Amino acid sequence: MDADPRLLLLHPDDNVFVARDQIAKGESIAIGGRKHELDFDLRLGHKIARRDIAAGERILKYGAPIGRATRAIATGEHVHVHNVVSDYTPTYVIENGGKAA
Repeated sequence: MDADPRLLLLHPDDNVFVARDQIAKGESIAIGGRKHELDFDLRLGHKIARRDIAAGERILKYGAPIGRATRAIATGEHVHVHNVVSDYTPTYVIENGGKAA
């Protein structure tokens, strides 16, 4: 699958790319031969959907599941705590800067 060189595919089974550079809101990225204009700032190391991901589907990074989509995620959309729940770490801990609520 063709992708913007600022995106890194860590494993062929992954359904997310990882940003290897900051990409500003309003910039376009290419995924699978299609351009997607970002409506968010993509920070270094953050994930973006490699393809459409269904609600409840496992998020694969390094070829391993890291969580589940809490809603449908479109190709090119930011994949983060607003649409993913960890299978290992309660999300409220991440959202509160590592402090238990």
